[in-house]
Amino acid sequence: MSEEIFDVVNERDEVVGQLVRREVHRQNLRHRAVHVLLFNQRGELFLQQRSLAKDNFPGVWDSSSSGHLDAGEEYDACTLREVREELGVQLGAVPTRLFKLEASAGTGWEFCWVYRAEHEGPFGLQESEVRGGGWFTPEAITEWIERRPQDFARAFVLVWQRLT
Repeated sequence: MSEEIFDVVNERDEVVGQLVRREVHRQNLRHRAVHVLLFNQRGELFLQQRSLAKDNFPGVWDSSSSGHLDAGEEYDACTLREVREELGVQLGAVPTRLFKLEASAGTGWEFCWVYRAEHEGPFGLQESEVRGGGWFTPEAITEWIERRPQDFARAFVLVWQRLT
């Protein structure tokens, strides 16, 4: 399988080139990602536990679905692809855009658009990406992050802080 190719972007999130994933991460170049937060009718958020095989933040908890944009891909299209690939869910429409995080060391030099959608499950988790998952109340997530921030992907902590 060939390595993923990402768009490299400047400080204004404008494409300035393309490079393989490994080099984008090694050189700490700005690139693009999405985070999708899936809430159920009870107001609980589904969090995924990342696969132990992930190159960054293996085994920690993260947004319901998150991932990098492929070269030439738009943010909205990426949300639909990532939710389908990681969770086995075909959303009927692009989720609602909430906010955008600027690329920084805390995001892994990713510009991150954060989206929200409603879904009750069930999910068909992609083993290579997702170890497991669960539904959590916002209060429980906030308390957990305060107690054990190391249990979470760094970017998710930033997403949660901005959301709450």
